[in-house]
Amino acid sequence: MYRFSRSIYREIAPAVIEDERDRTGCHNKQLVLDACEEAIRRLTRDRRYFARPARTLFNEVRVHFAINDQPRVWTVIDRNLGLALEFLERLPDGAGLDGVQRQCRAHTRRGTPCRREPLPGRDYCPSHKHLEETPSSAELPLETLEELSDDRDPHGRRSVHSAA
Repeated sequence: MYRFSRSIYREIAPAVIEDERDRTGCHNKQLVLDACEEAIRRLTRDRRYFARPARTLFNEVRVHFAINDQPRVWTVIDRNLGLALEFLERLPDGAGLDGVQRQCRAHTRRGTPCRREPLPGRDYCPSHKHLEETPSSAELPLETLEELSDDRDPHGRRSVHSAA
């Protein structure tokens, strides 16, 4: 999918209006590139809920182009995102972007790989979803942190070290 975002960027980058206050002359081009990559990334992850990707990307980048260049920018974005959608539609159901069937990353008790399909946007199937570490599960709850910093034991009694 990298090729689609870069293709859009390569075609529209020469028309980007650079900010006069930017010494490097690359800030707006970087914003356009980031927007292209994010649109393609979102298209691959949740195209079902990304109703108008071309319109969304165009609205995000249009401020970086002269009014005369905007029709060409729209044409480039619309054409390339259409090609990206065609590519994604041709992939087999449940296959990743490389065309290979997605598979759960867990192993069974026998040591063989799990053969089930992972949940959308995840690495593990429903049976093994507890193995996936998410940012919320990696963090300790506030109460636990307070208990760790408190000088009390788990039963609420003061510890021996705090009395000294």
